[in-house]
Amino acid sequence: MPGTARYRSGQRWPVVLPLLVALLGGGCRSEATLSARDQRIQVLTTTGILRDLAANVGGDRVTVTSLVPDGADAHSYEPSLRDIRDVVYADVAFSNYLLLEEQAVIKALDANLRDGVPNVSLAEGAVKYAAEIIPLVEDVSLDTIWLGMRVRGTGAALGANRSSEMLLSATTVDGPGRMVAYVTESFGNPSFAVDSGDGFDASNGYRDDTATLPPDAHTHMSWAFTKPGVYRLSLRARLAVDPQTAPVPMGEQVFTFAVGVDPHSVPGMSETLDSGHADLTVDIDQRRLYLLADPEGGGEATQKVYDPAHTAIGVPNKALLEIPGDRRFRFLGRPGTQVYQLPQAVLGKHVHGEIDPHLWQDVRNAIAYTQLIRDTLIGVDPEGAATYRANASAYIRQLEKLDTYVRDTIAQIPPSRRHLVTTHDAFGYLGQAYGVRISGFVTPNPAAEPSLADRRRLTETIRNLRIPAVFLEPDLAARSTTLTEVAHEEDLRICPIYGDAFDRDVTTYVEMMRFNAESLRTCLTTEK
Repeated sequence: MPGTARYRSGQRWPVVLPLLVALLGGGCRSEATLSARDQRIQVLTTTGILRDLAANVGGDRVTVTSLVPDGADAHSYEPSLRDIRDVVYADVAFSNYLLLEEQAVIKALDANLRDGVPNVSLAEGAVKYAAEIIPLVEDVSLDTIWLGMRVRGTGAALGANRSSEMLLSATTVDGPGRMVAYVTESFGNPSFAVDSGDGFDASNGYRDDTATLPPDAHTHMSWAFTKPGVYRLSLRARLAVDPQTAPVPMGEQVFTFAVGVDPHSVPGMSETLDSGHADLTVDIDQRRLYLLADPEGGGEATQKVYDPAHTAIGVPNKALLEIPGDRRFRFLGRPGTQVYQLPQAVLGKHVHGEIDPHLWQDVRNAIAYTQLIRDTLIGVDPEGAATYRANASAYIRQLEKLDTYVRDTIAQIPPSRRHLVTTHDAFGYLGQAYGVRISGFVTPNPAAEPSLADRRRLTETIRNLRIPAVFLEPDLAARSTTLTEVAHEEDLRICPIYGDAFDRDVTTYVEMMRFNAESLRTCLTTEK
């Protein structure tokens, strides 16, 4: 093909960063499909959904592969060295971003693409093509405060970008027992951010007690305490702009936890936080740490800054939970004994920003993605412009028919039954575009059994709304014990729905959206 060889010769191939050597064991893939010997345009996407969109636009002029395999979780997938090979050969890369993908995937792209290769964030770029974005609404009812960590601000003035990292390091914990902050990953394995049980090692930069986050993001985690009393966590923050420069200090702060005791009894604490959603927050612009909380559950509009020097985080006695028998959680203690735990609430490595990144659940947004992919490919391969325009036009017509089909299919569901209860907060765009109310998502935490109150709220929601079915993504069905148990108790249908990934049964975006619409119609309009 004329005009493509220039992307193969005369350029320096980047060296895979030492950091990426650690990724050798992550993920599993088939043989890499991108190659320097293939004269077609080599297109790399992060997910299978984006791969399908790009293939429809590129047609025979492109070879397309995705970093995240079908069936894997884009939120937590760790790329392998074989994945990096695809990055090195790519002529153009498409990610969703808005913090959908695991940070290691984004760093793999940004660090290893050749100079001058377009690296397009579709969710952000598609706004120029009339894509609509909505806030990420997290509506999880908990008996205790929902506590995570957050980075506020982009750090652009300091040269930070989407591959930069904030290092949040615990330097000391003062308290009557052991304190552990950890993330339950997608398959139930714990990943530690803080563990006071083995001390804190300043000689290696507190490496074993450091959480990393990209700019303008936050993450959920569990917090466990082995004994009641007052705990004080010292946390310092540093911004690693890139691997070549020393991290920039962002400040230090002490955060106080009142575990099993009255928070108002802690000397010097004039305010308490014991409900809603809160984060231990580092503010890049102000270079300081504080508590950012939404105690009323109203989202960004009701967020408030709390001074950690005068605010106690309440961990009540109702947070006492028995340690499960699963060997993966022996670090908490002997099975059957009790610890105080603030739950993670959302299963998996769930790092995200304020905007819902699942834009493709509204077909009109997928059309905007298609237009951006078309124009990007024309820029890379101008001689293929007529082909890309023709392919995109044909595919957009197909998507317009799909949008109508999804809308008409869901419209057949009586309005009183258009309620979606599922295990992943990935369907906000589907709900807004097609008139489905997101009535709740229940994500299991294998480190702790749901409280009786959690199950009661879920059961009451289902009964009050007369919900006939709940929906599970195929890759989460085996682990969604709470929702499946309640569904069986209430004699409800358990139906499939696809969010982030394809599988062997659903292999294209059009199939996925048609399947979701039909599954909703079938399961919400008929009795079991």
